[in-house]
Amino acid sequence: MSDQLRIAALAYHAEPTPGKISIELTTKADTLDDLSLAYSPGVAEPCREIANNPADAYKYTGKGNLVAVISNGTAVLGLGNLGALASKPVMEGKALLFKRFAGVNAVDIEVDTEDPAQFISTVRSISDTFGGINLEDIKAPECFEIEATLIEQCNIPVFHDDQHGTAIVTAAGLLNALEIQGKNLEDAVITCLGAGAAAIACMRLIVRMGARKENIYMVDRRGVISVGREGLNLYKEEFANQTDKRTLADAVAGADVFVGLSGANLLSPQMLQSMADKPVIFACSNPDPEIDPVLAKEIRDDLVIATGRSDFPNQVNNVIGFPFIFRGALDVRASVINEEMKVAAVLALRDLAKEPVTQEVLNACGLESLEFGRDYIIPKPIDLRLLTRIAPAVARAAVDSGVARLPYPEAYEPTL
Repeated sequence: MSDQLRIAALAYHAEPTPGKISIELTTKADTLDDLSLAYSPGVAEPCREIANNPADAYKYTGKGNLVAVISNGTAVLGLGNLGALASKPVMEGKALLFKRFAGVNAVDIEVDTEDPAQFISTVRSISDTFGGINLEDIKAPECFEIEATLIEQCNIPVFHDDQHGTAIVTAAGLLNALEIQGKNLEDAVITCLGAGAAAIACMRLIVRMGARKENIYMVDRRGVISVGREGLNLYKEEFANQTDKRTLADAVAGADVFVGLSGANLLSPQMLQSMADKPVIFACSNPDPEIDPVLAKEIRDDLVIATGRSDFPNQVNNVIGFPFIFRGALDVRASVINEEMKVAAVLALRDLAKEPVTQEVLNACGLESLEFGRDYIIPKPIDLRLLTRIAPAVARAAVDSGVARLPYPEAYEPTL
């Protein structure tokens, strides 16, 4: 990061008021009568109603539009284990995005423990306060146990965005990239560099959507994850392949797709050159991708490449997923965000990228034209249609799969 950007970032977070979020009133509180209704004695009435019927919390409080963004700071962005308090700027940022893009109220909660059981207990104990929980920046493999246990113990959606948000956006972009390249997911040979939370979630989702496990080669710091390799945890074992490939170079040779969720400059020019015709590259390490997109295009003029950066085409950005996924889940009061809802979000994102780009998006991007193709496989974060495409798709999937407590809202899209 340049000194100029560092100074600007620190000033942004410090001025004019420290932090990025605040709390606003939703009703008037001007007179003594208002205060008697807002607090004592009037507040006793909704308390009694909720005690008699807990679902009335959605009627008399802001629970139904409130998400907790929760972390223990063990995997903060690409910075590692900075601790709970140091993760607060990221969690506040996530809350800002919820509100900015989907009108969802969100608060950040930093839990100062690395013990999964203690973390689970803490979050479970406060979960009824919220309509949903977004887990963030929790290291693997603990994050898998934490999310699975909380989904089981809580009756509101619990969603680890580092896993599923990344997977949803990646899957949508990958489907479009393969279509552009004249390939299909079922036959594609895929090399995944990285075996953490995001990588495993990405591979799980694309398998659900048709990829074959035997065509997936997952690579960690020790090489290809293969059957019989010692020291694998149960999450990596899920993608152990029966193969004699051992190195990243082995796994990439002849592959149709490279998905990088690892570190900078790990895909060499020679490795890229060894891939199949018309390859698809998702080099998503931030801030520096596994291969520089400019270099990649010099090496191969037949590729489609995506990164996690906003200064290159095809940015894999979770903000085009999670705010709208939660919006749809909250609006039908879903108890979970299940696989059907994730797939619905993937397909909505995939299809939106094929629609004509609006003038508002072109103006915001400083472009004269933009259309579905090698440099546009994923919608832009500032596309206002994301809300009206993804939230309804997720809400409908929740209703159809039986996890919604409310029916699909009448005239839902116009209200968004």
